[in-house]
Parts: sequence; structure tokens; C-alpha cells
Amino acid sequence: MEKGGFVYMLGSRSGVLYIGVTNNLERRLSEHKSGAVEGFTRKYRVNRLLWYERYDRIEDAIAREKQLKNWRREKKARLIERENPDYADISEEWYESTATV
Repeated sequence: MEKGGFVYMLGSRSGVLYIGVTNNLERRLSEHKSGAVEGFTRKYRVNRLLWYERYDRIEDAIAREKQLKNWRREKKARLIERENPDYADISEEWYESTATV
């Protein structure tokens, strides 16, 4: 059985972009947000989900990630801005409390 995957772009408040791929977007994003994994995203505080695509096959997500990493910054920005013109962290609602006031 094939596993699906996601390709995603994160951003920092200072404008740094990061492109990644995962088979579990919510788990991976939690790792980025908590700084659990050493590396680029922790060093530059890149933890705001700006854009993502889901694929039925992880191989397709990996191919798309490679394609996007070769794009110029301006083209990546246009992709984000089509769906998220305010560069809002679209994962914020995933972590909000469900309690009613």
C-alpha cells in the first residue's frame, strides 16, 4: 500500500522560506513549531505554515518539492500569495483551543 505525502512551505516572521516534504503534515509541523529538530528551521525560527499540497503518492510529493526548490523566490511567493495573500500561518487554527467561552 502506498502512502501519501505533503509538500509544504514554511516562513519566518523575517521572511525566510523553507520547503519540505512529509507523510504526516500535522506531526512534522509540530516538530518545526516546537524546535524539536536541530537545523535550518530551528536556527531561523521558520515555523509558520504558508502553503501546502497533498499527494496520493509520497514520490509525487518529493518530485514537487525538488521542483519548487529550484524556483526563484519570486515564483514561490506567487504560489503562496494565490492562496494565502496575507502570509498568515494557516496551521494556527489546528492548535487553537476548542473550548467555548
